[in-house]
Amino acid sequence: MKRIITALTCAAFVAGCATKSDKISASYVSPLQYGAYDCDQVQAEMIRVSAKVREVAGAQDKQAKNDQVAMGVGLVLFWPALFFLASGDRKEELSRLKGEYEALESAAIQKKCPVAAQIEAAKAAQAKS
Repeated sequence: MKRIITALTCAAFVAGCATKSDKISASYVSPLQYGAYDCDQVQAEMIRVSAKVREVAGAQDKQAKNDQVAMGVGLVLFWPALFFLASGDRKEELSRLKGEYEALESAAIQKKCPVAAQIEAAKAAQAKS
């Protein structure tokens, strides 16, 4: 019985760990909200959102690493460290920002903005590698 409780407790703490940024998928954001933007505005917003994605992804990855360390320490040495897992998780914010960026990409493609050609070229290059 003690082993079952210990296993369930560990599983609950593992589930609470922060997720690495590359494992977080984009949430849906409608590109229609950018319908009134011209190409320059779409590109400027893409730059702003992209910078924010990098910032939040960095913080998310740092939190995921800290959670891994806390899990290791908690399981081996000091179990109260497990209560600090996922305290700075920014999964929802990162998911929303990734969705905004995808919506901006769609808006740029629909408007035939010059940045759309760069997006398509980058996606093609990424698909090849």
